Amino acid sequence: MSGDSGRVPAGVAWGLLGAWVVHDAEELVTMARWTREARPLLESRFPGVPWERLEVSQAHAATAIGLMGAVVAGAAAMGARTGGHSPSFQAALAGFGVHGMVHLAQAALFRGYTPGVVTAPLVVLPYAVWAWRRLRAAGVPTTSKPSGLLALPLVLAGVHALAHALTSRRRPSPQGRSLE
Repeated sequence: MSGDSGRVPAGVAWGLLGAWVVHDAEELVTMARWTREARPLLESRFPGVPWERLEVSQAHAATAIGLMGAVVAGAAAMGARTGGHSPSFQAALAGFGVHGMVHLAQAALFRGYTPGVVTAPLVVLPYAVWAWRRLRAAGVPTTSKPSGLLALPLVLAGVHALAHALTSRRRPSPQGRSLE
């Protein structure tokens, strides 16, 4: 504990960024190749899903991970500044924990390795459980609401949309200018 009643040490909040870095390093190393190699199996198991649109390049993966890193760093900074009270930090912490469970569900559904499944049970979930316990033990009111957790898919979609916009190649026009 930090000595302050109702606050956790800044390291608890910065742990979110540390755990995220470890987890997303696994995703950075594996995501692009895995989506390319797993696509035929995914298409046969789950026809009708537009898998070609879900395949990501290494540039897209790196850009999306970098953008999400900025979001996580901001949430960790708010958590550190407020002793864990920040609703943004708590929503990010809840989202990170749910994200870890989603990785486990994806791997079970795929019946094999999926990017992020190694660090989900070893880093993501233990950190999330530990951080929530530290918040509760310090008497920090947990203000995270379901609406904050609902922001997770929107943030993920926004990050991937921006990464797509930043990494998509533009087709050259016949006159040498880019077509959009």
